[in-house]
Amino acid sequence: MSTALEALDESGMQKFHLRTMFTAGMGFFTDAYDLFIIGTVTAILTPIWHLDTSELALLNSLSLAAAAFGAALFGPLMDRFGRKAIYGFEMVILTFGALLSAFAPSFAWLLVFRVIVGIGVGGNYPTSSVITSEYSNRAQRGYMVTMVFAMQGLGLLVGPLVAAGLLASGIGHDLVWRLMLAFGAIPAASVIYLRRNLPESPRFLLSVKKDQTAAKEVAELLANAEPATPRVEEAPVVQNQMQSMLSRRNLIRLIGAAGSWFLIDIAFYGNSVSSQVIMKALLPGAPLVTTVLVTALIFAVAAVPGYFVAAHYMDRLGRKRIQITGFLVMALAYGSLLVVPTIVKVPLMFLVVYAISYFFVEFGPNTTTFLVPSEIFPTNLRGRGHGFSAASGKIGAFVGAFFLPLVLKAIGLSSTMGLLAGVALLGVALTWLAIPEMKQVSLEANEISDQSPQAS
Repeated sequence: MSTALEALDESGMQKFHLRTMFTAGMGFFTDAYDLFIIGTVTAILTPIWHLDTSELALLNSLSLAAAAFGAALFGPLMDRFGRKAIYGFEMVILTFGALLSAFAPSFAWLLVFRVIVGIGVGGNYPTSSVITSEYSNRAQRGYMVTMVFAMQGLGLLVGPLVAAGLLASGIGHDLVWRLMLAFGAIPAASVIYLRRNLPESPRFLLSVKKDQTAAKEVAELLANAEPATPRVEEAPVVQNQMQSMLSRRNLIRLIGAAGSWFLIDIAFYGNSVSSQVIMKALLPGAPLVTTVLVTALIFAVAAVPGYFVAAHYMDRLGRKRIQITGFLVMALAYGSLLVVPTIVKVPLMFLVVYAISYFFVEFGPNTTTFLVPSEIFPTNLRGRGHGFSAASGKIGAFVGAFFLPLVLKAIGLSSTMGLLAGVALLGVALTWLAIPEMKQVSLEANEISDQSPQAS
């Protein structure tokens, strides 16, 4: 490792770390706001545009497929052209998509504009995670990347509050849904300038561009370090050839990261299925504004703490332990609804099981699957590794959003939750077998090519 990267790795928390977390985190605030708000928008539009079930399913799920494309596109672009060259364009796409959605004249146009939003959302996953990981210090990398993702929790809280405020304001529903979508452009647009002006990652400059001088200057600027004692040309440079994703070690890691993300995004929709049951049991016949606020309250109590507890313990307990624990508790919670189906008929018991599973989704694989692929690949593959993993997750989300309602109707709630328990157990096995632990490990450890069967 070069002296410059050592200085960056061993630096304490600096102002640029906080700026990077804010710049990256606002993207996930926007993603989460957009994720929630479309459900309320479709509820408003159904009687206005006379939407049928297939149109609703398409509107709610197509943006997830578009997000998979966006992640798979932006990840390799980062590895090809650099982090700085690409960072910020995903927010431009997201901003324009949100604004265009607000002015959609018909269902078909709204569908097109939601695809644009989805591409921006997907592109934000690899760009923000990778650049935050490469700017971080070794000891707090898990905290920094997880805090970026935790902004998703705040976005999921603000979304219902904005929706409830607009619905209670007396403004006509024809305008309300447009305002809901337009507000999604504000946080996205606010960080475009900041993203476009972040310096290039010193790790990319050194490992991929082989530019020692530029890497040293940026690393020392970011780390607020004194100039290194050795002359620049004396600082060691990574000598191995650019690695391939098809090597044994990297391929196993990709299967672990992408597979885990795919599984959690399917299982995550077990909570979405549960929330519908809770609303019907607790508030039968309640108006939309009431169910929106109750949903926000449940999320605030059950899920939001999980994000921040995960950030606090990520560099202490480790990614692998947290991910396995989360999958395991989810399996137990979902499985209990299969083994003891009467829980579904007792709202309070059901709410407790639901809350526990929701907490361990966030203090578990929903958070770690975002962090892990930003750490386990070498620099020249980090963008595409994260992009492909995120794309796999969004495909899982699409599968859950589109097919789970059909499965629920066919086999019932208890059997559906039992099926999701099996999905979570697969996540435990895959994490155990294919995910290495990167707690307190420098990213430069990945630059050493290791083709041996025992490579983790």
